Amino acid sequence: MKVTLQNAQRRGPAVLPPGTLLQLMYLKERLREIPPGRFVEIGPGAGEITQLLLNQGWTGCSYDLEAQTVSSLQERFAQEIAEHRFVAVNEDYVASTPGTPVDLVISCMVMEHLDDDQESAFMRRSLARLAKGGRMIGLVPSSPRHWGIEDDIAGHCRRYTRHTLRDLTVANGWALRHLAGLTFPVSNWLLPVSNFLVSRSERQKLSLSALERTKQSGRRQVPYKTTFPNVLRMVLNEYTMYPLYQLQKLFSRSERALVLYFEATPVADEKRVAA
Repeated sequence: MKVTLQNAQRRGPAVLPPGTLLQLMYLKERLREIPPGRFVEIGPGAGEITQLLLNQGWTGCSYDLEAQTVSSLQERFAQEIAEHRFVAVNEDYVASTPGTPVDLVISCMVMEHLDDDQESAFMRRSLARLAKGGRMIGLVPSSPRHWGIEDDIAGHCRRYTRHTLRDLTVANGWALRHLAGLTFPVSNWLLPVSNFLVSRSERQKLSLSALERTKQSGRRQVPYKTTFPNVLRMVLNEYTMYPLYQLQKLFSRSERALVLYFEATPVADEKRVAA
């Protein structure tokens, strides 16, 4: 079921950051190739990916550690919850009881918060949760040389490379099917300004535990970094960002991209097909 532009504006943030827009535009294009089914989302934040999935006919649930984040999702998606199309769950996904098999496991800026053991557990849990023929989609921060104050404040354990992401998937029973660097060069141009804004607004979070920084990472309020005046909608929208979206795709193999998008499928599915 599609929502009108008026409803989308009412139910979503007034204006999205340029990097977020570029990631969502890429995800939307990739999702057109996948028939809608059931999804599990981990770390939904404000619900932008949730909204995109629901708009395209998917049904499912989102897991988050932070009760306030889940409460906001329940308010934003009250209609979909009433229609039994969506559930917001305040629970640790890795420690949760496996539910109904799903066609898509999706996470955005989640895996980097996990230590090595938790990261492997996340991959194995996702493997167990997936239905035959399903896939995982993930977006993670990349380019370790661009580690900065935002990584510290958000409670990150790592930034990924193409090599480390391939090793992670192979080691945990996945086959990497698609890999693309996103937001380059826009996010790189804006990185010095971003670091300044984050440092000015959120430096005090460095005193929090890594877990608390992780919980708060999905509901950050940094002026001109995560929140923008409504007037900037005129320049921060899918239409005006389209040339930069195409530029992003042109440089999708750049090692300097600050975000990696990946799709993976279970190796066991490939073995069944081969047999």
